[in-house]
Amino acid sequence: MIDKKLKILFVSAEVSPYAKTGGLADVAGSLPKALSAAGNDVRVVMPRYKSIQSKMSYVTDFSVQMDNAKETCIVRETEMEYNSGNIAKSLPVYFIDSYHYYDREGIYCHFDDGDRFIFFCKAVLEMLPKINFQPDVIHCNDWHTGPICMLLAEHYHKQSFYANISTVYTIHNLEYQGNFSPDIVRLFNLGYDFFNPDKTEFYGQFSFMKAGIVYSDIINTVSEMYAKEIQTPQYGEKMEGLLSKRAHDLFGIVNGISYEQFDPETDQWIVKNYNADSYKDKKENKQAVQKEMGLPLKAVPMIGLVSRLSGQKGLNLILEQIDNLMKYDVQFVLLGTGDEYYENEFKNIEGRYPGKVAVYTGFNATLAQRIYAGADMFLMPSRFEPCGLGQIISLRYGTIPVVRATGGLAETVIDYDFDKVKGNGFSFEEFSSEEMLKTIERALRFYTKDSEAWENLVVRVLQMDYSWNIPAKKYMDLYYLAIGKRRSVK
Repeated sequence: MIDKKLKILFVSAEVSPYAKTGGLADVAGSLPKALSAAGNDVRVVMPRYKSIQSKMSYVTDFSVQMDNAKETCIVRETEMEYNSGNIAKSLPVYFIDSYHYYDREGIYCHFDDGDRFIFFCKAVLEMLPKINFQPDVIHCNDWHTGPICMLLAEHYHKQSFYANISTVYTIHNLEYQGNFSPDIVRLFNLGYDFFNPDKTEFYGQFSFMKAGIVYSDIINTVSEMYAKEIQTPQYGEKMEGLLSKRAHDLFGIVNGISYEQFDPETDQWIVKNYNADSYKDKKENKQAVQKEMGLPLKAVPMIGLVSRLSGQKGLNLILEQIDNLMKYDVQFVLLGTGDEYYENEFKNIEGRYPGKVAVYTGFNATLAQRIYAGADMFLMPSRFEPCGLGQIISLRYGTIPVVRATGGLAETVIDYDFDKVKGNGFSFEEFSSEEMLKTIERALRFYTKDSEAWENLVVRVLQMDYSWNIPAKKYMDLYYLAIGKRRSVK
């Protein structure tokens, strides 16, 4: 069984490079490639948003019952290309297209998002026999796909085509739950028996996230630490009781990153490629960031931050201590977009500290890569962080992370001062600006007083493995568990 290659349908609301708002898209655009490279038949499916202009072909169309109406679904297909070793390969990506639900600007924040993703979930399941693909596992991701697990259990498993399909449900961020008015239940055309506190009702609303947690065969999240944290009131977002109840089916796997996209040795967006043997060329990327961001060309520590600007990211800690941090001979570079409050606050700081602080508010993938490559340290003082990709990308580029030890940050960053052998960064546990500043100060002292040891640390992290190789094997183990569980309940 363990050696059996599987048929896997990977379902996500966003997939890089087609549509992206955050780390979910990066995972959905890279994990399927690793699973496919291992010999599995992997297919990806996502909504076809208006912004997606990739070349694609028509596959089929059919109607989807939505309450008393029938909405047309058109399935289109393209190929996601990747390299496995030196061999060019590809895997199918299907797009669920609907003029009614997706021919509009943006991905989320529409008045009928609940309707849009119910349609998506129903269309994904209706699509399978029409494309003659009978997966062993449907891998659902985040709230948008939770109802797939429910629909299978409440309806489709009664049909022979779907009877053996198992589900793995990944929680990328429990904070976003997809909770909607109970009136939306009518769109499932299943009656109301499943809308109760033991199933999908959540404080008077229908919860997409709860549907996934209750009905999936196996649940996982994107780090072992976060899997434990979300079973507590502090991080459980009022679902800690439900998650604790399913603790025996709840696992954590840290994300990998795409080595095609993130590789300092081949990255076309940075000014000077480098690796562990040529790590000193990293300084040319630092100088390039300084020039691009209007900072003086000085050999001082550069602290970088590439992030969505929200309260989750611990940005208030930085705002509280920025004046104390600026007493040091450092440069601080930030790229991000999000809450207007934080955008304005960091722009004000840039004005107060010209030549020391540079802020870019907006999305700029090229500049992000250059900051990862050019900075000496990468700051992530998150209030909570299910996995975090920023610290993993920064490590890949030999940029030393300074993080709060929560979720995936605690699992991927080992404090150098406490473990000189395995240490790869600096961390603090208490969510306080004072502890953050002390940790930055520790990193700065190390950087300025022992350059040889710092260089050895950079070489160490450049040699570490952050690929999907190990996480993909762990996901395969979860798929086998889900298949075994599904077969045991039949």
